[in-house]
Amino acid sequence: MLEPMAQRRAALAARYPTWQPATLDTILSDAAARHPDRPMVLTDDATLTYRDVAARADVLARGLRGEGVRAGDRVALVMANHADFVPLVFAIWHLGAAAIPVNFLFKARELAYVVGQSECRVVITMASFRGLDYLAAFDEVAPGWRTGAQTAFPHLRSIIVHGGDNASPRSLEALQARGTTDTVPLAANPTGALDPAVVMYTSGTTGLPKGVIQTHDNLARSAYAGAYHQAFEDGRRTLFSLPLYHAFALVEGLLAAMFVGGAIIPQLIFDATATLAGIERHRATYLMAVPTMSVALVEHPDIARFDLSSLQAVLSAAAPTPVRIWQQLKDRLGIQEVFTGYGMTEVGAATTLTAPNDDLSIVAQTVGRLMDAGAAGMAEHGGILAEYKTVDPLTGEDLPPGSVGELCSRGPTSTSGYFAKPAETAALFLPGGWLRSGDLGRVRPDGYIELTGRSKELYKSGGELVSPKEVEELLSSHPAVAQTYAVGVPDDRWGEMGCAWIVLSPGASVSAEELIELARQRLARFKVPKHVLFLDAAELPTTATGKVQKFRLVDMARQRLQLA
Repeated sequence: MLEPMAQRRAALAARYPTWQPATLDTILSDAAARHPDRPMVLTDDATLTYRDVAARADVLARGLRGEGVRAGDRVALVMANHADFVPLVFAIWHLGAAAIPVNFLFKARELAYVVGQSECRVVITMASFRGLDYLAAFDEVAPGWRTGAQTAFPHLRSIIVHGGDNASPRSLEALQARGTTDTVPLAANPTGALDPAVVMYTSGTTGLPKGVIQTHDNLARSAYAGAYHQAFEDGRRTLFSLPLYHAFALVEGLLAAMFVGGAIIPQLIFDATATLAGIERHRATYLMAVPTMSVALVEHPDIARFDLSSLQAVLSAAAPTPVRIWQQLKDRLGIQEVFTGYGMTEVGAATTLTAPNDDLSIVAQTVGRLMDAGAAGMAEHGGILAEYKTVDPLTGEDLPPGSVGELCSRGPTSTSGYFAKPAETAALFLPGGWLRSGDLGRVRPDGYIELTGRSKELYKSGGELVSPKEVEELLSSHPAVAQTYAVGVPDDRWGEMGCAWIVLSPGASVSAEELIELARQRLARFKVPKHVLFLDAAELPTTATGKVQKFRLVDMARQRLQLA
């Protein structure tokens, strides 16, 4: 049974009475000093205590130092939720470098863009995962990397492989061995709390991902706010299969746990049975999920045979969820507290969350209220993590309080911008430091936020943002295709799925199945359109100036596909 929320918050506030900006590796060191023998990472195959993570991070940092990684560099991690992710990311931070957690669903072309645009010094990649061969991908885009002779990426010194041939000098084991024999002590982290900790790539309207810069302090404040607002109890155990390349899992999962000496239970993929078994085996107290996962759990036919008595709370966000599902989560999982929230990579993670005692109608209808961040928040605004307003999405002019418009925020976790993209960075902000979300909504008089739509063309499939332009450019490369317009349409399982409208070249033909297969070969799974529909150019809905109206294409697709 959880203690009252006020009591749990008071314990956190007593431990952190004032905010002291620090690098994330320093926060780990402090946690390891307080709780050396507590588990920090729990999997079915391994348990890493805080002492273990700190020690392994030290060794790996020495190994990376030998690869030439220095303060200010960037190191890419193409890594699923393996236990090794945790000491690796802290090793990168200890050297003063920034981590680039890469979406491991990316294929060769997408990986090449991130590696090149980020000018990263080292890539640490899995050999393979779920049918994706990353070594073959790098053979394609960086030939000669196995012998250190690649020239495709001038800044890239080496690629280190997790899994595969452990005897290879390019293996993670070899890197760790080199770090073990390096007896030169590591210097203190030469960077500060306001220096970059991560560059997280997110989709953009240009069709190319943008690298969101987040500092150590950005992420630490966001993580502490998540723990404080939800009133984490001491030693909270958080289970998730959400990928650690997402701010959701990295910040609200891994980093937040450190503030209470807690542990994460990362799972490689979502499987409802494995999730329930993981809760039972590792005595998880907190579950992080997206609504598709929540539905699969409450509908699991054998849920009653699992001992879920340790589970106290669930955070499920990224898409609307009806009251009945929230009620089933409480009833079937036996939990006391449910949360949903809202945020984006550009603001660290979540900036709004519901409260533990909110009525389920509030949890279903809103994305919560401005997060209470305690010492990490804005003292001049009562300790909240961010403030919100709405603006006219076309003019950027302020709208009256309570009006529906584009949501804008500002606060201590906002990004400074996108890596090496000054134009996109300038477009992200309004005067006064207000960051544009691209989402439509309103701030209610009670401080809760309602989302009403998206002002950008991006759509979200299974929690992943998809850029229509990237899909359009690929499908338009087919010789039979004259024009392509990709939109998101409702999907019961994934929230939204891609639908590509195709105008064929005169006299040409191609099937929907052929175009979908082309996308499967070249794009990450979540970007592959589920539907391909055909129309004549004259049927395209356009403005008086000839610009295609995509919102009308969405309506047309819903009618053609008979979607609600």
